[in-house]
Amino acid sequence: MSRSGTLVVIGGPTASGKTLVAAHLAKHYATEVISADSRQFYGALRIGTARPHADELLGVTHHFLGHLPVEETWSAGAFARAAEPALQRIIRERGIAVLVGGSGLYIDALLKGLDPMPGPDPRLRAELRAELEADGLAPLLAHLLAADPDTYSRIDRHNPHRVLRALEIVLSTGRPVGEQHTAPADRTDMRIIRVLLDLPRAALYARIDTRVERMMADGLLEEVRRSLPYRSYNALRTVGYTELFDHLDGKLTLDEAVALIKQHTRNYAKRQLTWSRREPSWVPLPPVPEQVILHVESTH
Repeated sequence: MSRSGTLVVIGGPTASGKTLVAAHLAKHYATEVISADSRQFYGALRIGTARPHADELLGVTHHFLGHLPVEETWSAGAFARAAEPALQRIIRERGIAVLVGGSGLYIDALLKGLDPMPGPDPRLRAELRAELEADGLAPLLAHLLAADPDTYSRIDRHNPHRVLRALEIVLSTGRPVGEQHTAPADRTDMRIIRVLLDLPRAALYARIDTRVERMMADGLLEEVRRSLPYRSYNALRTVGYTELFDHLDGKLTLDEAVALIKQHTRNYAKRQLTWSRREPSWVPLPPVPEQVILHVESTH
């Protein structure tokens, strides 16, 4: 199959500067950005998902930012099906597109496709959810660690939906989730350039701490308070919301909740880097737009 254009993928851990680099790159090439960050899909959630403001997007068109209601859950497959027409149009009109995100599974869904996974098992799902409600997440995590340590190390362990789904797959098939992937190759209809934004661990953690403090100053606690009626939805079972829900429930002081948000965000960043290491074609570069543009120019 002939290649009709170029897709530049900007990846990296949370707080590494992906949005700024992607926007500069898209502006340089007069093209558009597709966001593959599942946390930023939800329109009612701005502060806790670090969704960029309009002035941070440099006037560049971004797709899939704040387009979903909190009641809706998007799988990686649903994202890929929705993103494909936009990607094809951008490539056809501009010759180059930018894909940005920290959600590795969503990036892979668009670049590689996804293996079919077993469908929901309502009986098993009900049993696992009942266990979650009765005993909390810890026993389910221990079960997943014993049954599938690789998946345990990669998923967001603070997201009950992800934990339940992983356990459902393992228990219904008798095999680890990883064994059910065929490691498909990249799509061949366009050239793919992967850039992984890389900076020293101490600098990344400092950025994470600064971002959390800025989100709190911007009113994250009030956003979480307004979101209390929707706390059961998957969109709100994520870092930043769960800790502050616990604070509002009287389980944590505010200082304890903020410290946990920072810690859990660092843990999430580690998992994002672990996911990226599975794909050797990522090229690590500092989060400096000019250097990324030079790299793309040298390979494009």
